Amino acid sequence: MPTSRETILTALHTRLSVLPAIVLRGEVLPERVPAAGLLILRDGEPGEPEVTLSPLAYHYQHRAEIEAVVQGANRDAAFAMLTASIGAALAEERTLGGLCDWIGAEAPQPVDLPVEGASSLKAAVIPVVLHYSTADPLA
Repeated sequence: MPTSRETILTALHTRLSVLPAIVLRGEVLPERVPAAGLLILRDGEPGEPEVTLSPLAYHYQHRAEIEAVVQGANRDAAFAMLTASIGAALAEERTLGGLCDWIGAEAPQPVDLPVEGASSLKAAVIPVVLHYSTADPLA
């Protein structure tokens, strides 16, 4: 049986999969970046929970990360469209069907990465904070 954390991360991956970019989870950056862009969801860190005792509950602000990568001549515009589509996908369902209390993304800090023999990449890590509670820190 999957844990609450795994269920939430799987739901986030599924939510991102509606975007035109290829969406991977926990994979290495492939040799080729698709024309629509590439997103890699990293599980991140759940952090130290706040605890309430009656009833016992662990309240997390889990920081996952989305690596967003585009390549090509119009990479600035493509990157802007890709990040905007991520924001729209998250805003459409902030609770992932009731699995989380709230999802919020932080602003990316894009960088241009040169690639020998090809057009450069524009990439950024987008932190996504997942607010949720569990009855057990291992569940």
